[in-house]
Amino acid sequence: MSGPLSSLKVLDFTTLLPGPMGAMIMADWGADVVRVESPTRPDMVRMLPPMDDGVSACHGYLNRSKRSLALDLKKPDAVAAVKRLVRDYDIVVEQFRPGVMDRLGVGYEALKAENPGLIFCSITGYGQTGPFKQRAGHDLNYLSIAGVTGYNGRQSSGPAPINVQVADVAGGSYHSVMAILAAVIHRQQTGEGQHLDISMTDAAFSMHALTAPPALVGGVEPELEATQLNGGSFYDCYETADGRWLSVAGLEPQFFAQFCQAIGHPEWSAKGLALNPDIQGPLKQDIAQVIKARTFAEWVAVFGELDACVEPVLRFSEACEHPQILERELLVDVPTASGGTQRQLASPVKFSATPAQYRFTGAALGAHTDQVLTDAGFSAEEIATLKQSGATM
Repeated sequence: MSGPLSSLKVLDFTTLLPGPMGAMIMADWGADVVRVESPTRPDMVRMLPPMDDGVSACHGYLNRSKRSLALDLKKPDAVAAVKRLVRDYDIVVEQFRPGVMDRLGVGYEALKAENPGLIFCSITGYGQTGPFKQRAGHDLNYLSIAGVTGYNGRQSSGPAPINVQVADVAGGSYHSVMAILAAVIHRQQTGEGQHLDISMTDAAFSMHALTAPPALVGGVEPELEATQLNGGSFYDCYETADGRWLSVAGLEPQFFAQFCQAIGHPEWSAKGLALNPDIQGPLKQDIAQVIKARTFAEWVAVFGELDACVEPVLRFSEACEHPQILERELLVDVPTASGGTQRQLASPVKFSATPAQYRFTGAALGAHTDQVLTDAGFSAEEIATLKQSGATM
């Protein structure tokens, strides 16, 4: 197996979205990822429709290229097996509430005793400390606590959910991978492993890149449709005559001037930089009236040849057929266990020397149990004993 992370071995104890996606990124980049799953409590993602050749499409994607090892961590034999396995692994990723891995006997200190160089990454909603550390939550909750939801939406209808899981993916998946790789570099230099505490709320809070500075320094509270980028300026989406939408984002004077020229109102270009809501409000209304007068196809034709930061708002199925998406090869057909393929999102990162690898879709529960244990030096008799005790299947 090739790939920039082909030297790394990962034990993935996570479920649902954040951890599985982070571990998938590492698997795409060549890491040997073994997913440790309960044989009695399967991940809910395995059951999400639609099913493709008996496999959930979401599970097939989020767990591609990972081998599946079935272990019931409530069984002492399974805990002993993990401690033996971890001696040969670089990274553990887990997504339980704080303290759960410790209670199971496979927390950081217990596994560090087996492998002092271990990098142990814990992904939670609120982190390992603080009054909310044991509180349940989902993406919308984390974004709300972090102050992101508070200025996402419309004044007329209030705050609204974001259509992709920003805290889960940008907060949990991406930050965990960044932290793990930084810890790998540190270990290469010092031999020292460490425990990584990834909070999706912390990560979401750190994303206020352009709103936190004026808020913290000048007391400018970000509100709904009050900033330049959240609907408080002409930077917005506008409905066409046939009910489709156009995104207008030409904040720079040269881009907005092209936009105004294209819609037949060059005299509006001077208003683009005005941050006064008394100017931006009427300007948006005027733009909306003009865009509403023509169809989606007509406007796509108008702006297709212009470099004005104006693009059509595409449905997902349309995005899959867009020439830019196709040229960048952002969709890939991944082999399934039955010999077919499943279409999935590709890795968005392009490596010139070590391209991403897509070996197989998410595996059946425990499909690689015997293989993983055998690779780790377990004898056939030891594996049989694990099965007889209920530690595996």
